[in-house]
Formats: sequence, C-alpha cells, structure tokens
Amino acid sequence: MSATGYALLGFVTWTLLLLTWMEILRTHLVLNGRIPANGFAPDNAGLSPFLQRLARAHANCIEGLPIFGSLMALAMMTSRTGITDPLAYWFLVARLLQSAIHLTSTSPNAVKARFSAFAVQMVIGLYWAVELLIS
Repeated sequence: MSATGYALLGFVTWTLLLLTWMEILRTHLVLNGRIPANGFAPDNAGLSPFLQRLARAHANCIEGLPIFGSLMALAMMTSRTGITDPLAYWFLVARLLQSAIHLTSTSPNAVKARFSAFAVQMVIGLYWAVELLIS
C-alpha cells in the first residue's frame, strides 16, 4: 500500500479510535447512573471539559475526512499517489497533533498550535487539489 493509503487508513482509524474512546466514557457514565442513556448532546455539553474536547476532536476529524480523504482516495483511484505520497505522512502527523493538542489543552498557546496543525493540513490539501487538477 502507498503512503497515501496508509495515511488515509491512519486518519480513518484515528477517527474511529476517538469515537470508541468517547463511547466507552459515555457508557461508563450511563452504567454508573451519572447520566441517562438519552442524556447526551452531540457535543457532550454539560459533561466534563475533557469529554467536550473529545467530542470536538472527533467532530474535527469527521469534518475533515470527506475533504482530505477524498483527495487521497482520488489520488489512489487515478494512480497518482506520486502527488500525495510525499506529504501523506506529514498530513497524518498534523492531524494527530491537532487532535492531541485539542484533547490536552485550551490555553491560548495550545489553540494557536492546534490551528497551526490544522493550517498544515489545509495547505497540504490545497496543494494536493491543485496538483490533482492540473496533472
């Protein structure tokens, strides 16, 4: 599998792991009687700040997956991973870093670092889109 394929698999797996982690924590809250099974808002409003950040980190992945995943899938389907492979792992690292920062802090410096990681993804995605379009 190409670097693009592994990066896409990593992105999907990371998104799934965040979802699984969130649901394990939610299940724990339900089983311990802290919250009714139907008492969850999609953003985990009313729960701990960590659970709220976890929901948002997962949502960020869900929001980005169709865009960036489509670019990677298109490169693979058209045999043009030569465009995406060189930056595929950098993209995945930036994605993981953005989520990790999101999970650990909301300080002003952390927010700036988180945005920087997202900006890296946007620049890579725009580069891929242009190169796929013109090649």
